[in-house]
Amino acid sequence: MSLLLAVWALLLARSRREHVRRSRGLSAEVQAANSRAQVAEGHARTAVQNRQAAESRMQELGTREAELLDEVRHLVSDRLPALALHLISSHHPVPGLLHKNLAGSEAARLLDALPEAVSGIVLKERRRIDAAARAALRGATQESQALSYQLQTNIVGLQHEFSAPPRLTQSLLESDHINEQNLRLTQRSAIVCGGWPGHVRKDTYVSEVVSGASSRLRGFDRINIVSRLGLSNIGVVGRAAEPVAVVCAELMANALEHSRDDLMVDVGLIQTGNGSVCITIDDAGKGMTSEALARGRSLISGEQQDVMLLELGDPPSMGFAAIGRLVADYGLHVSIDTSSPYGGVRAVVSVPENLLTSIDENATPPSVMAPQPAVAPQAHKRPTTADSPAQSPAHSSTHSPAPTAAAELPQRRRRLSATAANDDTAAAAPRPLDPENTGAIWSDFQSGLTTGRSATDSEETL
Repeated sequence: MSLLLAVWALLLARSRREHVRRSRGLSAEVQAANSRAQVAEGHARTAVQNRQAAESRMQELGTREAELLDEVRHLVSDRLPALALHLISSHHPVPGLLHKNLAGSEAARLLDALPEAVSGIVLKERRRIDAAARAALRGATQESQALSYQLQTNIVGLQHEFSAPPRLTQSLLESDHINEQNLRLTQRSAIVCGGWPGHVRKDTYVSEVVSGASSRLRGFDRINIVSRLGLSNIGVVGRAAEPVAVVCAELMANALEHSRDDLMVDVGLIQTGNGSVCITIDDAGKGMTSEALARGRSLISGEQQDVMLLELGDPPSMGFAAIGRLVADYGLHVSIDTSSPYGGVRAVVSVPENLLTSIDENATPPSVMAPQPAVAPQAHKRPTTADSPAQSPAHSSTHSPAPTAAAELPQRRRRLSATAANDDTAAAAPRPLDPENTGAIWSDFQSGLTTGRSATDSEETL
């Protein structure tokens, strides 16, 4: 019995030992399984994170792709058309990037570089086309100028034939004036295109340059020229006479165009203290806007020599551009502002001393049509002597005192010089020219000449 108990105890102990060994094995397996489960969970968590990151990246890429497509669409539909308008006028702005978050990126740099490249290509091509257009227009205007000068010579030759009927003479005068207007427009176009004025003069009186410039304009009878030069023999050197005339003609044309037909344009000639001569042009028009004034000042400054024909408008306004080229080439100074005493625009042309000269009035008398210098009236006081009366006959009173015994003998009265006698009348502004009155005077002159010739022929036949 005891033996059985001992065997049973041994078996029980052995069973327990096996059970403990198995329990330990299972525990190790459980721990290993738990460890594997934790590792698998970590892998799963990492996989989830990677998936989420990939999804976020895909979403960002999709958003960036959509933004880039929007930018390309914006570039094609908005920015490039706006750039084309901006190249025509700087008043049209060019929009920037549609999505500001792209600023600083490589895509933004490329998107901004494209309009700059297109702008450079377009400007280069436009300048090439503009240069070709200038060359073609310059050649055409030079030929037209030559024909206009030839026509002018023929018309002047016909005008010198005094035997022409009055109506024909009037037609010749009108044709000459129309040709002058056409010649001014052609000359202006040639200057803007890089040509020269096309006419070489000798030294010319300043007053003749200005009056000749006014005669080229339609509505010249509205221009009132007053000379306040100290000397009447001041002239412009030959090489600068025609450029000064062109500048004055364009400024006077601008004044006539921007003022009513019943308003005068005042032109004054002034000699300054530094030796230059200033020509002031005042109109009573509506003036210029600040934008137009700034644009005009930029053109006449002579600094914008690369202005293109397309930038002058349609049709192109070439007056200020022509002035700017002449200012740069000949050293003139031109200014425009709104300080006219009549509320319009004042333009001032300053001819420097190196472009002025003195002309011998005996060898080359000034034209009778040119305004004479206005001299302030002065009181001429002379002592009463036997050789010099107290007053000239024109200014003596009706009831003069009885002559003394010493003055009863016949006396020689010295005539006043033409300048002194006309001091009062010279101060007045010359009357504006009337085409009809001029034509009538010319017709009367021709009629008198014809009558005189007929009388001379009759006397010779007798």
